[in-house]
Amino acid sequence: MLQSILPTIAAAAPAADDIEIEKLGPLLRVLHDMGMNGIVEFFQNTLKFGAADAGLAEILFAIFLSFILTSTIAAVYRATFRGAKLSQDYVHTLMILGTVVTVIIMVVRFGDKEKAQATAFGMFAAFSIIRFRTSLSEARDIGFIFLAMAAGLAVGARQYGMACATTLVVSAIIYYFSRGNWFAPNRASHFLRIRVTNDINYDTAFEQVFEKYLASHDVISVESIQAGMMTEIRYNISLKPEHKAGELVSAIQQINGNNRVLMTSTAPNRTLGTD
Repeated sequence: MLQSILPTIAAAAPAADDIEIEKLGPLLRVLHDMGMNGIVEFFQNTLKFGAADAGLAEILFAIFLSFILTSTIAAVYRATFRGAKLSQDYVHTLMILGTVVTVIIMVVRFGDKEKAQATAFGMFAAFSIIRFRTSLSEARDIGFIFLAMAAGLAVGARQYGMACATTLVVSAIIYYFSRGNWFAPNRASHFLRIRVTNDINYDTAFEQVFEKYLASHDVISVESIQAGMMTEIRYNISLKPEHKAGELVSAIQQINGNNRVLMTSTAPNRTLGTD
């Protein structure tokens, strides 16, 4: 019985000659070289991935793949986020953006060939009108937007292997250097605001305290407040590693008569007084 079944399976299996290797994409070509001709046959002939225009099965596959890849990018963004507040709306935007870009590229690529170029220019004109209504909290957010767009573009151009490889490799690199805290500053930088009355000479009053607690300090601004009765000085400072923010604030308050002293970090993800 087994001898009668094996020839049947062998006959049903696709032959390597039935697959046009030159039309395979990078990912399917790798699978073909690994001997997985059944998978290659399923995508290339059954789902018609080798056709000149994408069919319904490939369109659905592309949208689903784009969603998976952009979800991966969003997960990496969330895992490596170090800002003050994570925006759920921004994470959802990454997922939506990549998927929508995939659909747009498929429309431009597989639409009427005579109108494809005009559609492309029209699309760029439409995108030029769109602006983000909220400012991005961190510069790295722009990088994730471009990464999500790159994944969507690659999927829309039917470069599925490139899309998967790029997303996985770049996401792994981002996760690795974020967890390793690469290129972090040696000392945390802070903003310091001190209010003093007019009888205090702020040019010299805090010299000894700054020399003891700070590695460096620069005056940003000097402002007269409360109808000229007080002065507010703003500094950009860097604490010495052995001292904490509370020690500096207490020392300053002993000099300025317990008036307001405000110290904030220039990087919200870093702890005051630490490296």
